[in-house]
Amino acid sequence: MPNDCIRLHNMLFYAYHGVFAEENKLGQRFEIDLEIGCDLSIPGHSDNLEESINYAQVYSVVRTCVEDKQFRLLEALAEYIATEIHKHFKPRNLILRVRKSSPPIPGNLENVEIEIIRRYD
Repeated sequence: MPNDCIRLHNMLFYAYHGVFAEENKLGQRFEIDLEIGCDLSIPGHSDNLEESINYAQVYSVVRTCVEDKQFRLLEALAEYIATEIHKHFKPRNLILRVRKSSPPIPGNLENVEIEIIRRYD
């Protein structure tokens, strides 16, 4: 079985996730990378979008997850996104990275990132 994947890199959203009140009130930028494991041989031969995973729909699901709910932890946000992607697209597996730009941590730090890997075989 092929080990194909669809990747969406650096999806950018403004949202209100975080432990601190300031994060929930002021919001901040979040970056999401998503890799969806699937078999692309059928749409590769047919050239038919209906037999593939529509990237625009994937982006829309992720955007709704990030912008319409509020979580304290990046881990909870990532788990919610993974659950919704699995529910809508039934991937074999996925790798999801969630980055928070300018986290409220004393020191010089560009971002924090969590990565989750889920296998559904």
